[in-house]
Amino acid sequence: MLQLKRSKNNPILIPDPSSWWEKKAVFNCGILYDGKVIHMLYRAIGEYENYVSRIGYASSSDGFTFTRNNESVLYPELDYEKFGIEDPRLITVDNKNYVTYVVLSDYVKNNPSVSTALAKTEDFSHYERLGIVTLPGSQDKDVVLFPRNVAESEFQRYMLLHRPSAWVGPQYNTEKPSIWIAEGDSVTNYDKHSLLIKPEETWEALKIGAGVPPIKTEKGWLVIYHGVNEEHVYSAGAILLDIKEPTKILGRTRTPILSPEEQYELKGDVNNVVFPTGACILDNRLFVYYGAADKVCCLATIELKEILDYLLSDICSVKTER
Repeated sequence: MLQLKRSKNNPILIPDPSSWWEKKAVFNCGILYDGKVIHMLYRAIGEYENYVSRIGYASSSDGFTFTRNNESVLYPELDYEKFGIEDPRLITVDNKNYVTYVVLSDYVKNNPSVSTALAKTEDFSHYERLGIVTLPGSQDKDVVLFPRNVAESEFQRYMLLHRPSAWVGPQYNTEKPSIWIAEGDSVTNYDKHSLLIKPEETWEALKIGAGVPPIKTEKGWLVIYHGVNEEHVYSAGAILLDIKEPTKILGRTRTPILSPEEQYELKGDVNNVVFPTGACILDNRLFVYYGAADKVCCLATIELKEILDYLLSDICSVKTER
């Protein structure tokens, strides 16, 4: 059974009691590695009454130790952001840096509907808002863009993974919230949606969602995702998609590659949570960053070859139709 190895430095980012906007929790971080610096955007909570999230920035040269800004870099400014900005994911598309993030229709305590918005940045300090990119009423989050270099792209259209929780029932061919793949003519407009994978194993029986933006490897697109079981325990799994036809699944883990075991994953603002949201490759090793118990940021690693070989092995062969 394949398992990621936790960093001995975990948690790598913890709340700062001296900072009003991140003194309660810092978690669910997006990651982008530019070849020199690892950029991190993380979700931060400064109070529990309204639980309005903001986004902080941190950077690292080694992937283990991060230095963060004193002030938040993404915070509610526009009307659709006023109840919080959550769970950032970072990716480069056509040589531009984008961040997807979740926005709410009301305060968290009022059980709001959710959507996903997109922004663009050049310096990780200033952000150009591009608006909401998910469909009204779809309850859509866990949106991650495929990286794309227009000069070398394997496909002409833009692509993303998403998890529309409202798309369940016979007409959607899934009874539980699942991961969908979408195609569009720009980073903000997607007109073709296809079911990619749905919950199949007990550890992911309640719902699944994309965690880390697809990573291009020589064997295919590597995607780390999360699954939730009937006891509301969040764990991580992985899938491998064909490079030229990402709707084709080459392999899928049948058991979790990371589940809550350590105290910082078992106890927090939400107990029993491992929630992967960012990753990069350093020295042929996959670094997976995740939120633990909705409280802190953590890191787990594995040799890239090991996880790719495992996903292409018989144990991970895809045995069911979507």
